[in-house]
Amino acid sequence: MAAGPTLLLRGGGVVDGTGPEPRLADVVVADGVITHVGPTGGLGRDADEVVDCTGRLVLPGFVDTHSHADAAVLEPDVQHALLADGITTVIGGQDGVSYAPGDGRYATDYFRALNGEHPSYRGGGVATLLAQHDGRAPLNLAYLVPHGTVRAEVLGLDDRPPNADELDRMRHLLRTGLADGAVGLSSGLDYVPGRFATTDELAALCAVVAEAGGVYVTHMRGGYEHNAAEGIDEIALVCAATGVRAHVSHYHGPPDLLLPLVDRAVADGHDLTFDAYPYRSGCTMLSMPLLPEDLLRRGTAGALEMLRRPTYRAWLEAEWLPRAADVPYLGAGWEDRMTLAHVRGPAFAHLTGSSIGRAAAMTGRTVAQLVIDVLVDSELDVSVVIPLPPGRSADDLAAFVRHPRHMVGTDGIYQPGTPHPRGWGSFGRVLARNVRERGDLTWAQAADHLAGQPARRFGLGRRGTVTPGHVADLVVVDPAAVTDRATYAEPRLRTRGIDDVVVAGRLVLRDGELTGTTSGRGLRHHAPG
Repeated sequence: MAAGPTLLLRGGGVVDGTGPEPRLADVVVADGVITHVGPTGGLGRDADEVVDCTGRLVLPGFVDTHSHADAAVLEPDVQHALLADGITTVIGGQDGVSYAPGDGRYATDYFRALNGEHPSYRGGGVATLLAQHDGRAPLNLAYLVPHGTVRAEVLGLDDRPPNADELDRMRHLLRTGLADGAVGLSSGLDYVPGRFATTDELAALCAVVAEAGGVYVTHMRGGYEHNAAEGIDEIALVCAATGVRAHVSHYHGPPDLLLPLVDRAVADGHDLTFDAYPYRSGCTMLSMPLLPEDLLRRGTAGALEMLRRPTYRAWLEAEWLPRAADVPYLGAGWEDRMTLAHVRGPAFAHLTGSSIGRAAAMTGRTVAQLVIDVLVDSELDVSVVIPLPPGRSADDLAAFVRHPRHMVGTDGIYQPGTPHPRGWGSFGRVLARNVRERGDLTWAQAADHLAGQPARRFGLGRRGTVTPGHVADLVVVDPAAVTDRATYAEPRLRTRGIDDVVVAGRLVLRDGELTGTTSGRGLRHHAPG
């Protein structure tokens, strides 16, 4: 027997992620690695710890392919929520904005409503960020070099292409981040300053990603939904120019429009995948859908300076905000459907959980006055839950889940207030609805969509299957009981039916409770092949 601690997962239905449906087997783990998967009653009888998995399934640990838990993953309540949802690895650095490289101030300023402030990172690059995660959490963090952060380090918030020297500096920051272990590059082409990038700039950087065997992950340009073709066409151009593998973040819109776009790109020879969360509402910063684009281009400080000008504010109230109903994904009555999720400012924090319309009535303001006052008081640190266009059905959501290029990304946001439930229940929701109830996926297919394919896509090394020699990141699922409980009214309710979770061979969740073991680490990229 191996010298290190051993663990026996006894008598469960093993879904190993390589294709077969569940088979009754024991799983033996030693020194953090799976050493045996085979008939019950065999090896491992004298293991240091035993988990009786009778009536339950043993699957590879799930990978959240799009998360804003870069800093929140160090908080125990967030850790508990993620593990109860079966997540053993989160992919951070999303949407082109996060802490490294640089000192983290740009991300904290601009993306505070989504990512919050990191408790310890104040500079040092990707290597330092990943090292600060090692041994501090019970689950893993992989990281994408954020394009917007790189651009801000070199060009600030300038709306122009980089010159040759600046592009070289951007490439250097990217190469360094990839060498330090980042799994690829992310872009946020609706955010500042990512929205200023040309396709040529993205291709120049993605050539570096392709050389390193990483993946290009993008919040596409164009607003998704019926505009998705614009974003997919740009991705295809970047892939054709560089050969980079690409992945679309939080893909949403009419499936009969969006899924053929993916199929066409793949048929044209581009290696494209996507993630989606299984909900009919989204979540973003309040400023994104409601403020003019030329104002957002100024960054946080510049936008606030304008919002505080009486003449500009009067124009917003009288002319701009009354036209919000014309935004395609808002529509008439948007103020009664859009809900305040997180409000940092002290004057209006009590309004979280209320619709914009109700909050305006509660404070004796018009909707336009309320929006501006909340944004100014919170220095734009406000997020909202927004229903997607009406008519999106369970069948529409299931069409994304069934697609072979699909993975699950929660797009989880963990700031104070009344957040979107997707950060607490996405994986449990897929298992309950799309596997057990609807049969959109078999358990074997679910293991590949939720674990195996993401582990391969993001270069997470020997993870993603329950096979000897692989790292023991494992979840034990009650197939009859697993279900999401988080709702829009009570978004912080943890998933039920996943009570035992193993990370790097150590039990981090036992009988539904955190064990206090922090065996997670910052995962460094392993190039495919």
